[in-house]
Amino acid sequence: MTEFLSSVELWLPGMIAMCVLVLASGFFSSSETALFSLSQEDIRRFRVGNAPQRVVAQLCHNPDRLLTAVLFWNLLINLSYFAISFVVSQKLIRSEQQFAGGAFGVFGMILMIVGGEVLPKSIAVVFSRRLSVLFSWPLAILIRLLDPVSPSLNRITRMARRTFWPHLKKEPILDADDLERAVDLTNLEKHVARHERQVLHNILDLSEIQVEEVMRPRGSYVAIDPPFSLAAVGHEAPPGDCVVLQEPGTEELNEAMLLLQFAHLPDELLEQKTEPVIHVPWTASLAYTLHLMTGKFTHVASVVNEYGENIGIVTYDDIMDTVLSAEPSRARRVLKREPILEVAPGKFHVEGMTTLRYLSRRLDLDYEPETDGLLTVAGMLHEELEHLPHNGDECEWLGFRFRVIDASRRQLRVMVSKVLENDSLPSGTEGGTDE
Repeated sequence: MTEFLSSVELWLPGMIAMCVLVLASGFFSSSETALFSLSQEDIRRFRVGNAPQRVVAQLCHNPDRLLTAVLFWNLLINLSYFAISFVVSQKLIRSEQQFAGGAFGVFGMILMIVGGEVLPKSIAVVFSRRLSVLFSWPLAILIRLLDPVSPSLNRITRMARRTFWPHLKKEPILDADDLERAVDLTNLEKHVARHERQVLHNILDLSEIQVEEVMRPRGSYVAIDPPFSLAAVGHEAPPGDCVVLQEPGTEELNEAMLLLQFAHLPDELLEQKTEPVIHVPWTASLAYTLHLMTGKFTHVASVVNEYGENIGIVTYDDIMDTVLSAEPSRARRVLKREPILEVAPGKFHVEGMTTLRYLSRRLDLDYEPETDGLLTVAGMLHEELEHLPHNGDECEWLGFRFRVIDASRRQLRVMVSKVLENDSLPSGTEGGTDE
C-alpha cells in the first residue's frame, strides 16, 4: 500500500481523467434513461412549455437520432476510459506493483459500472422530468455535432444488417378479425367484466373504423385566423375544448392548442403554446391515425378529403372515448347530449350526424359498415331520397321508417320507428325530387 501511494505520479493523472470520463458516461446514461422514460403526455406538455422543455420534445420527436447519438458518445467515452485504465495498470505492473495494477483495473471496472451506469440510470428513472429538462441543451449540442457523420453510421448499419442478416423477415401479423373472433369464442366472463370485454372489441375495431366516422365536422370546432390572441381564445372557445389555427384566407389547419392543458393562459406568446397538427385522409383508420399521433406527440389531426381540403378534425381524446366508452358516439361528443332519444315506445328522435354504427347498436340492427359505404344517418337519407332532405320526407332502411322532422340549416333530425306489417310509405315520399 505504501508503494502504491509512493507511485502516485503513475496513476493520479489517469485516475483524474477516468473520474471525468465516468461523469461524462453518467451524463449520457442518465440522459438516455430520463428522456426515454418520459410518457407521451409528458412530451406533449413539454411541446408547449418553456424553451428547455421544447428542446426535450424536439429530441424525442426523432428517437432514432437521439439514441444513435447517445450510444455513440457513450461508447466513445467508455472505450477511452478503459484504454486509460489499461495504460495505468500496465505502468503499475512495469514498476513491479503487480497487485496494485490488478487492483486498479478491477477498481476501474467497478467504478464505471456503478458510477457510469447503475447509479445514473437509477436516479434518472426517479427524476426523469427534471433531469431531461436539465440535460436538454448540452445533449442537443452534442447531437448536433454528430449530425454530419450520422448518414455514414446509418449506411454502415444497413450494410452490416444486409451482410449478417440477409434473410431477416418480419413476423406475421394477426388479422384484427381473427383477434376479435378469439375474444368472442374465449370464455372471458370469468376473468373480465362486460365493459372490459367491450373495450377489447373497441380496440380491435380501431383498424376498421374510418377517421371520418369519429371526426368533428367542420363548423363544430373553433377555428381562429391569425393573429392568435388571448381575446379571440377567450371569446370563441368553450372551456376544455381545443382551438385550431387556420392559414389566412384558407381553411387549412396547421396548429392547435388544447385549453384543457392550461390553468392560465399568458397574454403574450400564445403561439409557443400551440402544437402542430397532422393531416390524415378521410379514409384512414383510427388505428393508423392514433399511430401517427403517438409518433408525432400531438393531440389533433386534420381530416382532409380527396382534394386536400379540410373537412374536420379528430383529437386524441376522441379516439380514447371511442376505445373506452361502452357505446361510443361522435354525435354525443359534438352535441354534448344524447343523439338518440326514445320519445315514445318504439319511436326515436335521431340526429342526422349520428353514425349508422351507433344507431344499429341502439336499435339492435344487424348492420356492418362497409369500407366505402354509408357512415351517418344524414348520408343514408341523401342516398335513399336522392336529394337534400326536407321536412316530411320519409324512407325505409333495414325495417325502420325514417321521417325528417327538422331539416333546418344547422341540424337534421328524424323520427325513427319500426315498420309494421302491411304498412307502406305514402306514394311520392321516398326518393322524391328536390323542391
